[in-house]
Amino acid sequence: MYIIVGLGNPGKDYENTRHNVGFMAIDEAAKKHNISVSEKKHKAIIGKGFIAGQKVILVKPQTFMNLSGESVRDIIDYYKIDETAELIVISDDISLDVGQLRVRKKGSAGGHNGLKNIILHLGHDEFRRIRMGVGEKPSGYDLADYVLGHFQQDEKEQIAESVKKAVEALEVIMTDGPDAAMNQFNKKG
Repeated sequence: MYIIVGLGNPGKDYENTRHNVGFMAIDEAAKKHNISVSEKKHKAIIGKGFIAGQKVILVKPQTFMNLSGESVRDIIDYYKIDETAELIVISDDISLDVGQLRVRKKGSAGGHNGLKNIILHLGHDEFRRIRMGVGEKPSGYDLADYVLGHFQQDEKEQIAESVKKAVEALEVIMTDGPDAAMNQFNKKG
């Protein structure tokens, strides 16, 4: 069984912001695989179903980004999964161009507060992740304002495509493993 966590902030104010691409990917996976993500449990909204023949739980933590680890820890403890192999976290990344993806088997938080909190609550950084590029913060911008901001009109199509690619990467991780997903998706452009 896989626990797939998309990071974001709850509430209408944060919908379709750069920081919420993880939620967008969960929504896309749910739509593509006919999974209802509506059950309130584990400080999250979750949905249970199947992707690529594997049982999955799709998770959108409702703790706000900086406390995402609370929800992730709770759900891992409840379902007793091996978080090094069966947890996949999808998050935004300002060091990647809009639309670019990076699949990783482990790694640092890279300054991402949601990932930092998950690493804090797990006690390690050895979990699979899909980082979705949202573009570098323009000079003079406050980082929080940037990641909580909406995409420019010309970026919306790239992000929609990126969200679909993130779901494809998720499927490849589950069927062929993270190395195959890294080979296929960790490309520029």
